[in-house]
Amino acid sequence: MADAPVRRINKKHKFVADGIFFAELNALLTRELAEEGYSGVEVRTAPNKTQIIIKATRTKNVLGDKGRRIHELTAVIEKRFNFKPDQIALFAERVDNRALCATAQAESLRYKLLGGLAVRRACYGVMRFIMDAAKGCEIIVSGKIRAQRAKAMKFRDGYMIKTGHAVLDYVDTAVRHVMMRQGVLGIKVSIMLPYDPTGKIAGLPSKPLADVVTIIEPKEEVQMPITVTKKEEPVAAAPAPVSEPEAETAQ
Repeated sequence: MADAPVRRINKKHKFVADGIFFAELNALLTRELAEEGYSGVEVRTAPNKTQIIIKATRTKNVLGDKGRRIHELTAVIEKRFNFKPDQIALFAERVDNRALCATAQAESLRYKLLGGLAVRRACYGVMRFIMDAAKGCEIIVSGKIRAQRAKAMKFRDGYMIKTGHAVLDYVDTAVRHVMMRQGVLGIKVSIMLPYDPTGKIAGLPSKPLADVVTIIEPKEEVQMPITVTKKEEPVAAAPAPVSEPEAETAQ
């Protein structure tokens, strides 16, 4: 039996389908791997295989005992999104610097609040940990914090930008919801990433901020030796000798 013809898909439909796939996958992994320090997912598509790279702070727990956990996740994703066997591969990547990952810090703050820690103390602890590596941070907790009346508490430290295109490169943001007994608390963590001029550290911006002015020191002037050439005076031409016959005629 001949293979079924490959159905061409509209580009607009493809972008929408890819976006829905990423959103559903991210929601599933956020729910399943919250305790393992889930920090994001990257999808790399190839003609024959789709690679899904899970970024987490505790990769051992993501893999599970003898790779059991990651095999279970692979089976769930294959069944939900109709992937054929061996058409999808899951990998776990460790997040090197947890302090610069807003998702990891939002999850950390969420578990502290669920554990019964006071909001102010939990936020200051997370903020102190972030500021060891970041340029600035902002934490917003809103909802029924103490009384029945809802309010928002903001904690800021360091330098933070809010507008411009640089926000996309420099600010990492994460939002989480905490189901408390008195109601739902909203958490928003924003981290201002430091500038990496070398561009070797993954996740850090390598382009400088637009308003940063760098003054370059002028080069040292090298004194070149001055050579003065002596101007030679022109030599007067000697008079032409007079021949003897001409002298006789002159007499």
